[in-house]
Amino acid sequence: MQVYQAPLRDMRFVLDELHSDDGFGDLPALSEFTPELTTAVMEEAARFAQEVLAPLNRSGDEQGCVHENGVVRTPEGFKDAYRQFAAGGWTGLASDPAWGGQGLPETVNKLVEEMTCSANLSFGLYPGLSHGAATALESHGSEDLKRRYMPKLVSGEWSGTMCLTEAHCGTDIGLLRTRAVPQADGSYKVTGSKIFISAGEHDLTQNIIHLVLARMPDAAPGIRGISLFLVPKFLPNEDGSLGPSNGVSCGAIEHKMGLKASATCQMNFDEATGWLIGEAGKGMAAMFTMMNTERVSVGIQGLGVGEAAYQAAVWYAKDRLQGRSLSGTKNPGGPADPIIVHPDVRRMLMTMRAFNEGCRALSGWVSRALDAEKHSTDPEVQQRAADFVALMTPVVKALFTDLGHESAQLAIQVYGGHGYIRESGVEQYARDARIAMIYEGTNGIQALDLVGRKLGANTGRLLRSFFHPVAKFIEESGGEGPMKPMIDALGKAFGALQLSTATIAQRGMADPEEAGAAASDYLRLLGLVAMGYCFARATRIAGLQLMFGKEDKAFYDAKIKTATFYFERILPDATARFLAIKAGKKSMMALDAEAF
Repeated sequence: MQVYQAPLRDMRFVLDELHSDDGFGDLPALSEFTPELTTAVMEEAARFAQEVLAPLNRSGDEQGCVHENGVVRTPEGFKDAYRQFAAGGWTGLASDPAWGGQGLPETVNKLVEEMTCSANLSFGLYPGLSHGAATALESHGSEDLKRRYMPKLVSGEWSGTMCLTEAHCGTDIGLLRTRAVPQADGSYKVTGSKIFISAGEHDLTQNIIHLVLARMPDAAPGIRGISLFLVPKFLPNEDGSLGPSNGVSCGAIEHKMGLKASATCQMNFDEATGWLIGEAGKGMAAMFTMMNTERVSVGIQGLGVGEAAYQAAVWYAKDRLQGRSLSGTKNPGGPADPIIVHPDVRRMLMTMRAFNEGCRALSGWVSRALDAEKHSTDPEVQQRAADFVALMTPVVKALFTDLGHESAQLAIQVYGGHGYIRESGVEQYARDARIAMIYEGTNGIQALDLVGRKLGANTGRLLRSFFHPVAKFIEESGGEGPMKPMIDALGKAFGALQLSTATIAQRGMADPEEAGAAASDYLRLLGLVAMGYCFARATRIAGLQLMFGKEDKAFYDAKIKTATFYFERILPDATARFLAIKAGKKSMMALDAEAF
């Protein structure tokens, strides 16, 4: 059964307690967003997610989107839900007030994104893509383009997309064929076809603004010859009203295993009028502004689905009666005990719980860095924050989506045979979560980005943004006390990460395949250590609250117990990842291609 209650208490812990001394300092530009204000915002977001979005999740999956004569209709209830979402200001929650946004911190925005994705991931893709498009346009667009399009994107009146992929090239964007021919008035005529375009066509907004990668005539081959163009579905008039159709059409929608209420479109551009965003030949740099924003958001999608799957599994484990407890009857008045008493069910539930709390804590740290990068008045802090975001973006995208899908699979296992049939609602989580490991760059691509670009960038400066605070925490928290086993475990895993980093650096310079063979294991290892660091910090805070605090004792006690499970049952995987990295590429690459 699909049930969802926003985990507001844990969200407030991450927002107001966990990262209060993360080294980024106070951000005066965000001082008006007090805990009282942000709590009110999150409570209202929770109400909307629980009461409006969640009831549409299963029905949206069953109905799906419909494509007829070039028009896409979203499932019943989506248009009204989107109208309420935009009217409530959620589309511009973290956007600049200069464009009509509310300017809230990313730390709050990411928590609201999580609630939206937990309640209805298909719905969340529509405004999520608009936010990414607006980010790219604001960073690279001309003043005239921003004046024309930013207010409408921020308000949600219009929506946005990113149009990269073509059928013949997939991830290798340098092979794209879409053309952009310059016109006398400074515009371009864009012609080509794109596939897998989320929210490319739908009935939620009046206009859809496509950010399209294309190649100008005589452009250089490969990535260097690609430019980015803004191509609206309808050409706007000077007063902002809608003008004529612009040669943009949807040829079909994909028939997917999940996210059926999110329209994934094959888009055709037939001499559609567009305008250059940024510099000619530097379209990928501009698009990466959107892609990096989306990659963090896709990680949040994994967390959102993982939380929803966990809650559904807990509900069922408490309700389903089957067997008796190994330690003696727990439900003497009934024919059997609830399955939550069984150790293996507890293993699955605790794994899901630890995944969610660890990802939420790490997301809070990355979100703090996003805010510091944008709002800090200290250039050194801004640089350190930017380094940390760059390092952690592939980790958030890949790790969170891996774990979210694993949680969805565990939820099905908790339900047993009932989890495998549609009526339970939990199999949808596994189907919906699966794509998040693929789009915005597959998780393997994220791992290659981490080891191939991020580790060696600026002579390891990005790594120092993470290594230094972790090393300092371990050193300051050593010695005796109840946290000693956690600190010892964290220290051991951190040591494995350091040795793995050195191994990859040494071998990768001589043989790039060695770095490629280690990439996915290294990303998981880095993510495990990062979550362990967050759990250790959370435990220290919880211990102090239990010692001196007067409220929420049950919450802080559960926080420590969840952290203990993480250190004892999940973090040991760090050692296995280190051993796999140490083994190198030999066995992975030994078999001839013809032998497969």
